[in-house]
Amino acid sequence: MKRDKKLPSRRTLLRVTACLGVAAAVRVLTAEDIITPAPGPRASPAAGPQAAAPRLRPSAYRLEPMTAYTPPRYHTAPPPVRTKPILSMPELGEHAMVLTFDDGPDPRYTPGILKTLREHDVRAMFFLCGEMATDNRDLLREMRDDGHVVANHTWTHPQLNKTAPALIRSEIGRTSEVIEQTLGEPPQWFRAPYGAWNRNVFEIQAEMGMEPLAWTVDSLDWTTPGTATIIRRILDGAAPGVVVLSHDAGGDRSQSVAALRSYLPELLARGYELKVPPRRR
Repeated sequence: MKRDKKLPSRRTLLRVTACLGVAAAVRVLTAEDIITPAPGPRASPAAGPQAAAPRLRPSAYRLEPMTAYTPPRYHTAPPPVRTKPILSMPELGEHAMVLTFDDGPDPRYTPGILKTLREHDVRAMFFLCGEMATDNRDLLREMRDDGHVVANHTWTHPQLNKTAPALIRSEIGRTSEVIEQTLGEPPQWFRAPYGAWNRNVFEIQAEMGMEPLAWTVDSLDWTTPGTATIIRRILDGAAPGVVVLSHDAGGDRSQSVAALRSYLPELLARGYELKVPPRRR
C-alpha cells in the first residue's frame, strides 16, 4: 500500500499564514501612502456596463491637514449707496454727541487735541487727509490706541463733485491704503471735503466699504474767529445726536486746540456723553 505524502505541520501553516498577512498589509500601506495626482479633464465614459467607475480624489485632510481647525474669515458687508450723507447720530444715545476733527494729522496741533481727549477719557473721530497721514503714521497709531475712529477725508482735499470718477477713486483709495497699512484695517467712514458729495462719490465710497458722515454743528474754526467764538458756537449747538465739525490741520489750529480744553469739560458737566460709532463687523 502506497503511503500518503507527509502533510505540513500546524506550526508551518501558521507561519505561512502570518507571512502572507504581513505582505498584504505592506502592499495596502504602500498604496495608501502614494498620492496619485488627479487626472486632467477627459471625455465622459460611454454609458453602459463597459463604463469604468470614476476615480476618487484623495481626502482633503491629507493635503491641508489643519484647515478644519482654521476659523472662518468674515468680510464686512459693503454699506448701501446713499443719496445724502449722515448728519447726526441719535442712535448713540439720548445724551450722546460726536466730536470730529478734519484735515490732519498735523504734528503741531493733533497731539494737543489727543492729550485733552485723553485727559477726559473721551473718544472722537478723525477724518484724515492721506498726504498728511503718510508722514505722521505715529499719530494714526496713537489715535487707534486711544480708541478714536480713524476715517477718510481724501488725499489732497479736492472738491469731489467737480472731479472725474477716476481721480475720486484715487483720492479716496490712496488714503484708505495708508490707513489700512498703518493700522491693519481699512476705514469705515468717509467725509467729502467741503461736504461736496455727488452720485459718483457715494458709489465709490460705498464700494470701498465706507459710510458718508457730514456734520450738524460747524464750529467754523478754520476761519480762526477766536477761541471764545469757537467755544460759544459748539456749546450753543449742543444737543443729543449732534455731530460737531472742527479741525486739527489745514492752517493755524491753535484756537481749535485751546477751545477744546474749555468746551469739552463744559459739555461733560452738562451731562453729555461724547461717543463714536461702533465698528461694523
